[in-house]
Amino acid sequence: MELKILPGITSPADVKALPVKQLPQLACEIRTAICDQIMKTGGHFAPNLGVVELTIALHYVFDFGHDRLLFDVGHQCYPHKLLTGRLHMLPQLRQTGGMAGFPDPRESEYDLFSVGHAGTAISTAVGMARGDLLRGEAMDPQTNPTGRRVVALVGDASIVNGVAMEGMNNAGTLRRQFLVVFNDNGMSIAKPQGALAGYFDRIRINPAYRKVKRAAKGVVAHLPGGSLIGEMYHRLGEMAKDAIAEDAWFEKFGLLTVGPIDGHDLPSLVDMLLEVKDFDRPMVLHVHTVKGKGYDFAEGDATTFHSPKPFTVQGCKVELKTGGRSFTSAFADALIDLMQRDEKIVTCTAAMPDGTGLNKVIPKFPDRSWDTGICESHAMDMMAGLAKTGFKPFYAVYSTFLQRAFDQAFQEVALHYLPVRLCLDRAGLIGGDGAVMHGFCDISTLRVFPKTVLMAAMDEPSLRAALEYMRTYEGGISAVRYPRDNVSDMFAAPGIDCPRFQLGKARTLVEHDEPDLAILGYGVMAINAMQAVELLNGHGEYKISVYDARFAKPVDIDLLRSLIERGVPIITVEDHGIEGGFGSCVLDACNEHGLDTRQITRLAIPDRWIYHGARGDQLEEAGLDAASIARNVRELLGRQRAAPLVETIRTRPDPTKARVSSP
Repeated sequence: MELKILPGITSPADVKALPVKQLPQLACEIRTAICDQIMKTGGHFAPNLGVVELTIALHYVFDFGHDRLLFDVGHQCYPHKLLTGRLHMLPQLRQTGGMAGFPDPRESEYDLFSVGHAGTAISTAVGMARGDLLRGEAMDPQTNPTGRRVVALVGDASIVNGVAMEGMNNAGTLRRQFLVVFNDNGMSIAKPQGALAGYFDRIRINPAYRKVKRAAKGVVAHLPGGSLIGEMYHRLGEMAKDAIAEDAWFEKFGLLTVGPIDGHDLPSLVDMLLEVKDFDRPMVLHVHTVKGKGYDFAEGDATTFHSPKPFTVQGCKVELKTGGRSFTSAFADALIDLMQRDEKIVTCTAAMPDGTGLNKVIPKFPDRSWDTGICESHAMDMMAGLAKTGFKPFYAVYSTFLQRAFDQAFQEVALHYLPVRLCLDRAGLIGGDGAVMHGFCDISTLRVFPKTVLMAAMDEPSLRAALEYMRTYEGGISAVRYPRDNVSDMFAAPGIDCPRFQLGKARTLVEHDEPDLAILGYGVMAINAMQAVELLNGHGEYKISVYDARFAKPVDIDLLRSLIERGVPIITVEDHGIEGGFGSCVLDACNEHGLDTRQITRLAIPDRWIYHGARGDQLEEAGLDAASIARNVRELLGRQRAAPLVETIRTRPDPTKARVSSP
């Protein structure tokens, strides 16, 4: 489709200038632009297709240069970005220097928060609503009709998250305009889970809620603002309703509720938003949308097309770009093998069955595996309960989402030395999703717990070995981290055995009797270290010993003592934040045992944010790719010869802070 309207949209003012009858055409063009781009680069597809009309209507009615728009699950922001003048950034979606895949205040004043985790929009919106009240800037239909309005857009089942519940509970106490737009598409990233999801399913399929021309004046007359809402229904008459009734769920939080209405009917959406924008009490507008709307393959399989890799469409056939074998696939197969051998193993994930590989596990073991929905804290406590009753729980969770369950890991798991096993996917630098999703703090988060064992996998055989060790470890929390990447076959060829994991013992990859330097790589960084050594060996420069560290807690203190007492300089390399990571564990252990740390250099994710781009680009920026490690070896050994025993912490220079184009 040729884009005729969208290229002329430089701000929401251009949207407002369009007649309503042209808005469906704009919606079609937005879908075309998003599809054409994601086919090339990948990205969040189905979530954005589902909110096109809703986003257009919001920008058509509100002025979000002045009003407040807060996103939940920010992966539904692409239409918003295109309506706020960022079409020119779309060709570099999720690439270095291009458009972020989530709201990003560095890009535009229309993005208020960088949002990658679910459940946050209502609470931050309540904060801004209260701030506007304190500053005298809040919209009041009587005293300040030009004041700021607040809208929270919630979707992909994040409404069931505990933080969202807390936010609604507090939102109900507001005495001002406050609109929650509940984008109910019947999906999370996968099929939503739990009793509340079932409640909304019943609303969607109940014919009583799909009828139009339903009067509400008599029902709402007794409610605060009831005359206004009654008059609204009298005038509109075309809107279905569900929650202005005694059993309305949102009403229990003190939020008047309207809907569900058709989220793809642009004229009706505009009419409804015009009616509710000046209501002076907290309100929920329940909007029913279809995830993946506009493309049959996305509507039919919204989970696969939630955030697909690049793909091609040939007639009715869609082919996703394939790569090598991922750590996620390797984990799923390894867990299936463990569960077949050990009937005490149970597993769960929090709304990420596809992302963690449990979509392969759950059908095989439906009685011992669960998807809890977007409820990381609940999932951790559920695993604690299962451990308490004698089972062996494996909790598959993205590293970036682990911190959402920190309190539960502390109080219900670690405090009782319960053996909950954490399988941390997406550890380290995440690639296109950027800073909101980096798994940069799982070591620093978990190492504070007594008897916790922290491991990292460098390839598929080591991942299997780590999981097997976790199966038998009963002293407390155990965890293994691995990245969103393909597994290396450098040490997985036939004839190469992977030694079993022994508590606190590293694995030797390359060893010299009198090395010039030793590299301790944590997880996949051991592979990068080996590649760096190959670069150095190409010039015959140095003798470098390389070790797969395996454990961050406890570290291999015997290996460290041997190297330090022989005067061998050490570089630690990790795909984790430098604060509190593997290198810090090494320094702390050496200090505890009275070992000299002056020849230990740490390479890690630097103490600044690294934004979206290819994972390879991010590793290079952080100084963790093979070439950067090799350069650090040369520089360090050069300095050692000139001025020995100088401690250094190497990070790359800070690049230009704003690596994105101005809108």
